[in-house]
Amino acid sequence: MWDGMKRWIPFLKSPPSVSVIRLSGAIGVGPRGIDFASLRPVIDKAVRAKPEAIALEINSPGGSAVQSSLIAGHIRSLADDKSIPVLAFVEDVAASGGYWLASAADEIFVDHSSVIGSIGVISAGFGLHGLIDRYGIERRVHTAGDSKSMLDPFKPEKKEDVARLETLLENIHDAFKDQIRTRRGAKLAETDLFNGEIWVGERGIAVGLADGIGHLVPEVKRRFGDKVKIRRFGQRKSFLSRFGAEIVDGAVGSFEERAAYARFGL
Repeated sequence: MWDGMKRWIPFLKSPPSVSVIRLSGAIGVGPRGIDFASLRPVIDKAVRAKPEAIALEINSPGGSAVQSSLIAGHIRSLADDKSIPVLAFVEDVAASGGYWLASAADEIFVDHSSVIGSIGVISAGFGLHGLIDRYGIERRVHTAGDSKSMLDPFKPEKKEDVARLETLLENIHDAFKDQIRTRRGAKLAETDLFNGEIWVGERGIAVGLADGIGHLVPEVKRRFGDKVKIRRFGQRKSFLSRFGAEIVDGAVGSFEERAAYARFGL
């Protein structure tokens, strides 16, 4: 009742608030992952709450470069437009695309054991042509366009296909490096930070990929006082996922997400 009355009494100042956006899971992988389409309304709502700051709660091993760029870009665009500071708090990991998300913040905080970095691009797959040869299986592929069946896993790898893929990966890597240089600037150490290496806790701070050790609630209270309101905004789960139902696509997505975390020993 008292909270409701305060909204109608203009001379009573409301306590400051911070909008928390949780970014958890692999990016663009599976129904439980992070993607721009489902996060955009969440980000918009968090900004419309007119907070003193936006806090990003990040736990992601990476994923789609495009989805990472779209999400980080939207956060920055709104924050710049409304002059709202953005703080990122890394939990277990913010690597690869996860670190791209963290770079949207003005300051990045980590735990002593948080894994950050992995500023690189990866493409992984399987070569199964030997397997189908063993069982006498004939692969039939018909295309219009010489590159349409590039890197077909059921055919022997071609040097020209690998060269094309490496060019694509370099282009994406260049965009990733530009993002980090633009956002972190002079904070970055002179050592090569773009070779896919990862850093933990204080080591990440030492090379300029993070600004300090800190956890969300204590840091927000330190900045805005003990009475600060922490308002959490997150993606809505589907009806099926809320009741624990899974489909094949969801199971595959969960396996891919688990594999992504496993790369960092998590």
